[in-house]
Amino acid sequence: MARPMTGIHTPRTPAVKLPFSISSFTTVSLGRGKTRLRMLSAASSSSPVKASLSHRQDSPRNISLDALIKGDRREEIVGAIDKSLFNCLSETNLHLTVPGIKSKTRGKVRDIYDYGDYLILVTTDRQSAFDRVLASIPFKGQVLNETSLWWFDRTQHITSNAVVSVPDKNVTIAKKCSVFPVEFVVRGFVTGSTDTSLWTVYKNGVRNYCGNVLPEGLVKNQKLSSHILTPTTKADTHDVPVTPDEIIERGLMSRADYEEASRKALSLFEYGQKVALEHGMILVDTKYEFGKGEDGSILLIDEVHTPDSSRYWIAQSYEERFQNGLEPENVDKEFLRLWFKDNCNPYEDEVLPDAPEELVRELSWRYIFLYETITKSKFEVPSLEEPLHDRISRNVKSALAALK
Repeated sequence: MARPMTGIHTPRTPAVKLPFSISSFTTVSLGRGKTRLRMLSAASSSSPVKASLSHRQDSPRNISLDALIKGDRREEIVGAIDKSLFNCLSETNLHLTVPGIKSKTRGKVRDIYDYGDYLILVTTDRQSAFDRVLASIPFKGQVLNETSLWWFDRTQHITSNAVVSVPDKNVTIAKKCSVFPVEFVVRGFVTGSTDTSLWTVYKNGVRNYCGNVLPEGLVKNQKLSSHILTPTTKADTHDVPVTPDEIIERGLMSRADYEEASRKALSLFEYGQKVALEHGMILVDTKYEFGKGEDGSILLIDEVHTPDSSRYWIAQSYEERFQNGLEPENVDKEFLRLWFKDNCNPYEDEVLPDAPEELVRELSWRYIFLYETITKSKFEVPSLEEPLHDRISRNVKSALAALK
């Protein structure tokens, strides 16, 4: 019932130097079964932001919208984006340039190559939403790969992962494992615009979603009284919500594996929110994927807390905007989703309009802004002297030679 995919361990081959080190954090024991949510009053002292801050002893870094929409760093990066608008990594063919690769699987964002006991995951610049590719975004693949690696490194106290080496800014080599056909979506707020988002189903009258009992009276962008899991599984080309009981009854996972993965997902989200808030951001919701290694251990795979898999809001302005019925200031791809929903039917139209250049440019900058804000690392704009595919092929060849 599981499909082969990745696992992550200690790097053994030549790797890109990562600008971070391991930190420790105590995991939280969480119960199982249905979650019943208590509604937080928007006017109460337990307001969304105050509730988020109450467990912390230090103050979060303040990030304002000004840092996102203007400044020397934005001007510098936007200039680099403009030079790369037509030089995106939209497709790779390493099976034609790297000896020993057995096959290629093309995902919405990642190209996955089979190399025996290992998988080569190339994160491209393809932008997906609504279960399809919408555009290509300069530098996006590098941002996602490096963001995930930062979080993979910082969350090893919660769960093992599958990374073997990082031979290129866009590439991760991972051990194969059996991937559970379930995405663990963790939510902290009532929001979203896709068909499976919590706000969409809630406004349509659903009050029991994926085993979570939801109270009456919730409003868009409201903070939930506790985090909830809303798992999905694939049906043809789109994601379908499932309950924990359905996952087990359908044989997608055993009960023990589901409960362990659920605990890890909730602990990862709690830690992710803590780190994000320390950097002036709110981690709103995200999704995790897990697989089982040869030794039976459950491994975190795919990506972690990236702007592709997660929603992020600016913390400083959230409470005031929520109280005034305004949308939060977001640093993710939500604005691109909304543009497509306003200009076509992204679920049903066979051909979609091209994303406007200014939106492509903005999304690229936002992804880089988020990476630099969370990691406190400066994004390194790749050189245009060597074609991206040539660089990746060269680096992957060297890494695979070291694996033998």
